[in-house]
Amino acid sequence: MKQIRKYFPELSDKQIQQLDLLKDIYVDWNSKINVISRKDMDNFYEHHVLHSLGIAKIISFKPNTSILDVGTGGGFPGIPLAILFPKCEFLLVDSIGKKIKVVNSVVESIGLKNVKAMHIRADEVDGDFDFVVSRAVTRLPDFVKWVKGKIKERNKNAIPNGILYLKGGDVQEELMQSGLKGKVFPLKDFFAEPFFETKNLISLYRKG
Repeated sequence: MKQIRKYFPELSDKQIQQLDLLKDIYVDWNSKINVISRKDMDNFYEHHVLHSLGIAKIISFKPNTSILDVGTGGGFPGIPLAILFPKCEFLLVDSIGKKIKVVNSVVESIGLKNVKAMHIRADEVDGDFDFVVSRAVTRLPDFVKWVKGKIKERNKNAIPNGILYLKGGDVQEELMQSGLKGKVFPLKDFFAEPFFETKNLISLYRKG
């Protein structure tokens, strides 16, 4: 939590409390279902929470922004972002039902009112959203196909509506193959920890 407070000093007491509760809840669930790699639990806040909040370093979502988190797993990046942006609406989806069970439990335990979670594939989701977020669930060109037609055309935020994708390594080839305009933000520009040295946030949006 020290890292979170260091990089996000504007957090309210309620947000700090919600974030602080997360690790114990996930440790408990991880004893029943392998939601997060067990060797990663010692670095829970750095590898999962802070990584998810990298998105908040390039955009502060305006109230009533709608965000779809595809392949959310145990709730990342959606749950940390929902804590940070309580006036936005989040839909977290995953094709594995037991992971959505965990998400719903976490949401209820910390009192998040702006999150819905569904056991559903991305291409089965109805409606459209201002942004689609995810953490490296597949190659970018494939991900773009999954969420095609689910992004609203009208922008209200400081950056264009589109995909915000957390992925490590060299992403330039996948970016070119995606068919969308994009910008890569190295997370090492925002966070000093060695873990972020090769991590990126990719902003993808429609050409033209």
